[in-house]
Formats: sequence, C-alpha cells, structure tokens
Amino acid sequence: MIGMLGYVALAIGWALFSGPTRYVSLATVAFFGIGAYTCAVFSEVLAYPLLLLVAGLIGLGVALVVGLATLRLAGVYFVIFTFGLAELIRQLVTWYEVNITGTLGRYIFLPVTPEGIYWQLLALTAAAFAMSWAISRSRLGLALKVIGEDEVVASHSGIDIARVKLGLFALSAVIMTLVGAIQAPRWTYVEPSIAFNPTVSFLTLIMALLGGANRLMGPILGAVPLFLLFEWLSANFPNHYSIILGLIFITIVFVLPNGVLDFIEKGWARRLPVAKPAEVHK
Repeated sequence: MIGMLGYVALAIGWALFSGPTRYVSLATVAFFGIGAYTCAVFSEVLAYPLLLLVAGLIGLGVALVVGLATLRLAGVYFVIFTFGLAELIRQLVTWYEVNITGTLGRYIFLPVTPEGIYWQLLALTAAAFAMSWAISRSRLGLALKVIGEDEVVASHSGIDIARVKLGLFALSAVIMTLVGAIQAPRWTYVEPSIAFNPTVSFLTLIMALLGGANRLMGPILGAVPLFLLFEWLSANFPNHYSIILGLIFITIVFVLPNGVLDFIEKGWARRLPVAKPAEVHK
C-alpha cells in the first residue's frame, strides 16, 4: 500500500503540470531522489518533521532554477532536457559521495514506522488531489488549458505564460520531492542508483497517461491497477520486466493516447442514439 500510495501521489503531481500544459516531463525521479537523499543526508542532524520541510524547500529551489531556464523549451527538447536533468543530478550526487565523503550510500535510521509513512503519504495524496481539484475549477486551471491548446493565443489573451507554468512546475516538483522524503525511511539504506532510478519517471508517466492526465481522477485510475500489475510482473517475470514495461507504454500511447476515461466516454457516446431532426411537413 505504501508503494502504491507513493505512485498515486507522484502521478497526481505529474499530471498537475504536464496534464493541462502537455509538457511531457521525465524529471519526476530527479525531484523524488532529491527528497530521498535530503532525508538521508540530514537524518542525523535534523528532526524528522523538519527534514520534510528542508526537502520541500530544496525541491522548490531546484524547480524554480530549472523552470526559469527551461520552460521556454517545448516538445521533444523539453522531454530530453528533463531526462538529462535526472541523470545529471544522479551523477553529481554519485561524484560527491565517492570523491568527497568516500562512500556510495547512506543509512537512514529515523523513528518512523511503516504506519506513519502510510498516513503521511495518504495525507500528501489527499492534499495533492485537493489542489488539483481546486486548480481545475479556478481561473488558473482555465489559463493552463489555454496554454496547453495554444501558447500564442494564451499570450494574446493576457495570460502570463511564464509565471503560470513556473508556478505549477514548482508545485508539482514539491509534491514529488515530498514523496521521496517521506518514503526514504522505509528503505533504511539509500544510494544514488536507488534514489534516482529512472524507472520511477517512466512508471509515473505511464500511470498518468493510462488514466488520463487531463482528468481529475485519471492519475488515480491509472496508478492503482498499473502498480498492482507491475508488482506482479516484477515478481513473476523479473528478467522480462523492462521489455513488458516498454510494450505497455507503447500500447497506451497508440491505443489510449487520451487515457482510459476518454476512451470510455467516447465508447458511450457512440452507443447513445443520435437524435434525428424532425421532419418538416409541407
């Protein structure tokens, strides 16, 4: 349940920015890893609640710097950059650990029980869902939809595109960072290859796309069944897990590009009888 809740929160956070703007980000694991490693590095000097605050602030700072530098990019360039960002941060952390501290990983000993992690993730997921709901029904949500449709039109409509995108990107990043920080005590030991595993980014992306990144319930409906499926696949087909993951991703992109909710709605629309125009009698 802890792992599933973590992915639900990640999918909601990803869809919060990437859903309406249609910016496909692979930086999920960059912020997730920042949260986990912040918790590991400061676990011996800071109390646990303060660790979450520090992790969130670091994630926010990185998101603002990255957002200011890259949100002018679009399409494949943004995708490539976000993927490279996650790898860059992983390599920097690895270099620091090997050359400065002389280690490759860190132990985390915090008085946090699995039940405590579960309730914290549940609270974070509920908060992320509530923010997504509120934004979708606000003027900000409308501005995001216009930006996703056509940034030129949005600019001519008086929308501050850079500010809106930066704000949502930062909020999304903080959610992902907190997921990593909350889950870190569960591992006991963390190293760069664990905290910055690129599979996290791809799983989050697939989950959000399956349910429908533009739908409020989409990330949840995508994350829950896919997490259960991936857990079963990794346990029963460990040698073929990556291949199956790739096939699932390709299938979703081609068969369900707008998510399963959109597919169901269109299916129902085709089943409904079409009202015929009334005949005109002369």
